[in-house]
Amino acid sequence: MSPVLPPAVLPPAILLPAFAPWLDIAGLAVFAASGALAAARRGQTMVTLAFFALATGVGGGTVRDLLIGAPVFWIVDAHVSAVCLAVALLIWCTPERWWRGAALDWFDAVGLAAYAVYGAAKAIGYGVPPLPAALMGVVTGCVGGIIRDVLAGEPSILMRPELYVTAAALAAGLYVVLRELGVDPWLAATVAAVAGFALRAAAIRWRLALPAYGGARPG
Repeated sequence: MSPVLPPAVLPPAILLPAFAPWLDIAGLAVFAASGALAAARRGQTMVTLAFFALATGVGGGTVRDLLIGAPVFWIVDAHVSAVCLAVALLIWCTPERWWRGAALDWFDAVGLAAYAVYGAAKAIGYGVPPLPAALMGVVTGCVGGIIRDVLAGEPSILMRPELYVTAAALAAGLYVVLRELGVDPWLAATVAAVAGFALRAAAIRWRLALPAYGGARPG
């Protein structure tokens, strides 16, 4: 009888659904882009763009992996750093006019939804119960943006009026609920990611916000 390996040493393909690598790359690339754009808007060097891209891209996933006892993904997979650096180089080499307006917000919205679902899926794969798994999705989706804002000297995204954590919670929570109901992982991931992105997009477009403490609307 072959020994049962603990989740931390099982191959990722056994622990994660087939869609997971695609969500991982999507979330990683767009979060890295949002980090590089934050540095580019401040006229920084290529080195700073690369640092911002890497810190933003891997920040949430690093905290998640440490909390669930998984190998830190960007340390064991060299492709992660390569994607972040390639995204930073792409932004460095492209005209500034391509990235004007709300590009950073929209890249961040896509990354938020994709990474929240991926984080929840990975936590479930490592045996985390449903509610903590959903919270790991929120951590995965939000921490990178928080790190980016701190590095850029901006008010944290958590302190801005539009819905942000709520969109990540919707994406991660909906994925976990659908999986608990037996929905196919691909379908659950698609529905959850689209729902999370739609809520964040609506928040960007119409400045949607939850009521503040005391009933006042922030901002």
